[in-house]
Amino acid sequence: MLSLAVTASQFLFATNTEAHALPQVPFLPRGEKKVLQCFMEKEEWDNRTSPVEFLLLALRNVPKLQMPLFLLSLIIYMGTMFVNILIVVLLVADQHLHTPMLVFLGNFSSVQMCCTSRMLPRLLASFLSRDRALSAQGCMTQLFFFGSFAGTECYLLATTSSDRYLAICQPLLYASLMNWKLCLQLVAGSWLAGLLMSTIVTGLFFKSQCCGPNASDHFFCDFAPLLELACSDSTVLRLVTFIICFLDVVFPFVFTLASYISIIAAILRIPATTGRQKAISTCSSHLIVVTLFYGTLIVV
Repeated sequence: MLSLAVTASQFLFATNTEAHALPQVPFLPRGEKKVLQCFMEKEEWDNRTSPVEFLLLALRNVPKLQMPLFLLSLIIYMGTMFVNILIVVLLVADQHLHTPMLVFLGNFSSVQMCCTSRMLPRLLASFLSRDRALSAQGCMTQLFFFGSFAGTECYLLATTSSDRYLAICQPLLYASLMNWKLCLQLVAGSWLAGLLMSTIVTGLFFKSQCCGPNASDHFFCDFAPLLELACSDSTVLRLVTFIICFLDVVFPFVFTLASYISIIAAILRIPATTGRQKAISTCSSHLIVVTLFYGTLIVV
């Protein structure tokens, strides 16, 4: 549910953007005007240097909605953290819940907490202070963790789908195949793959040069808006990012889709209605999460 809330918020906020170039801004707090003026002065810029700050100007034209948006984001943040912390605590405390499927679920909840904490606290602070400036180091940090956690989520969803495939399509071999060693290897591999892919992209992006007014009509440092601010040749960066996106998003999605096609085919071959219902109940919650996650991702 967090992926739906965060990704849907990203989609709704992105639709409010007017252009990636910096427009005439009708509403800016005093502190933000000062930073914007500093960014607009030509003598402060050099085509060979990178910026020390970025301006995230999303939702700047709706001053009356700052407090309602703050309250809504705060409720989402607190609810997300409470639910996921509760899931992790229950899984750790109860020995009967130490199964591969629930281990994957616990790690997914941990990623959700990290992903939310990566973005929403900074967004909440900007709603209150109306300070839209973010340091270049802070922006790159946001970009790194965003890519890392997003990739880890995709891999965790794929590993969970493989667990459901073995449980339904190969029930007699499930206990021997999905042992604790393989379970921990899949979890560790998901985290490491997300970290590695994000490290490569962030490292290449950090070497690129940005020039001009470094203002983005966005509410956090995402890859596409930042790429449009780059003035150096980004061919290599775009190519590497395309390959990594295929490995991070497309490959896990295809793997998950193929797993569920096999699962559905196996369920349809079960003659007894009770058996079908039991099989569906074991994977229905994960299928809903996959649909919400990839569905909102595709929409954005």
